[in-house]
Amino acid sequence: TVTLAFRVRIEAEVRALEQELHLHLPKQIKEAREHGDLSENAEYEAAKDRQAFVAVRLAQLKRRLADLSMVSLDNIPADRVSLGSEVVVVDLDTQAESRYELVVSEEADASVGKVSTGSPIGRALMGARVGDEVNVHTPAGEREFAIRELRTIHERKAS
Repeated sequence: TVTLAFRVRIEAEVRALEQELHLHLPKQIKEAREHGDLSENAEYEAAKDRQAFVAVRLAQLKRRLADLSMVSLDNIPADRVSLGSEVVVVDLDTQAESRYELVVSEEADASVGKVSTGSPIGRALMGARVGDEVNVHTPAGEREFAIRELRTIHERKAS
């Protein structure tokens, strides 16, 4: 599923950062300390800065993993637009058809139709069914769409 692939990527980054934080950076800091005066030691400062950055990034990723652990397929509706859904909508003004996939914010890429559940279009689509009409507040103004097709995460997982 969408969140499963994303979770795997985050877990891999966590493992790599933990290795860097607990193995590589301590060695770099130790080697830099051996060069003498720490007040003018650029290698030491760079390693300490990297250590602080990695620690913060690691904490962010662990929080995100905790958030994702709360996402359960059992809690995602099987008959309405939600995380992981693919939706085809029609703009009621222009009759233009668009296809969107609702994803977590880190996977959003509007150029390929991946929209975050927290984006204006994502929020408007959440909970809608085929045949529903939704209003989307955009910087360019209000737009109205009709839901033409829907494949939920459950249907996508089954195929």
